[in-house]
Amino acid sequence: MRLFHEGFHFYICGILILTLGIALTIQSQLGASPFDALLVGLHRTFGLTIGSWEIVVGLTMVLCNSIAEKKRPEYYALLTSFITGAGIDFWLLLINNWIAPEAWMGQYISLTIGILLTGIGVATYLQSTFAPNPLDRSMLIISRLTGWNMTYSRAFISIILVILAFFFNGAIGIGTLINALVTGALITIFLPYIKAIYDRLSARHNTLSS
Repeated sequence: MRLFHEGFHFYICGILILTLGIALTIQSQLGASPFDALLVGLHRTFGLTIGSWEIVVGLTMVLCNSIAEKKRPEYYALLTSFITGAGIDFWLLLINNWIAPEAWMGQYISLTIGILLTGIGVATYLQSTFAPNPLDRSMLIISRLTGWNMTYSRAFISIILVILAFFFNGAIGIGTLINALVTGALITIFLPYIKAIYDRLSARHNTLSS
C-alpha cells in the first residue's frame, strides 16, 4: 500500500511538472511539441480550452488504440489525459499574465525551461504505471504492428500530429522541431536519476515500516 502511495505521489508530481513545461513552451510562442501544437490549433479553431482538447484527443486515441488492438478501450487511460488537461489549463491561467515573452531571448529561455521540465515531468510520472498515456500506447501499438522501433514509431506519430496541427493553425515553430528532437533524449537522461530517487525513498519507507 505504501508503494502505491509513493507511486501515486510521483505520478501527480510528474504530471504537474510536465504540464508546467507544456505551458511554458506554449507561452514561448516559438512552437509547442507536435501533440500540444495540435491542441493549441484545435483551441484556436473551435474554442474550448487547450486542456479540454487534451481530454477529447485522449479519448479519441483511446478508442483508436482499442480498434487497432481489437480490445476493449482502456478508459482508465483517460485519467492521465484528464489530469494533464487540468494541469495545462491551471498553469496557463496562472502564468499567462506574467510570462508572455516578446523578445527573442525571453522566448528561448521560456522554451528551454519548458522542454527541460517536460523531460523531468515525463521521467517522474513514468515511475508509476497507474494509467498509461494514450499517446505512448499508440506508439507501442504502431511499433508492434509495423515492426518499427520506438524512434520511428514516435517520429511517424509526430509527423501526423504536425500535419494536423498545420491544418488547424496550431502552434508550430522552431520549438516544435526542438521538442521533437530533444525531449526523448532528455527523458532518457533524467530517468535513471529519478528512478534512483524513487528507489531510495521506497527503501527508506520499507525500512521504517519494518
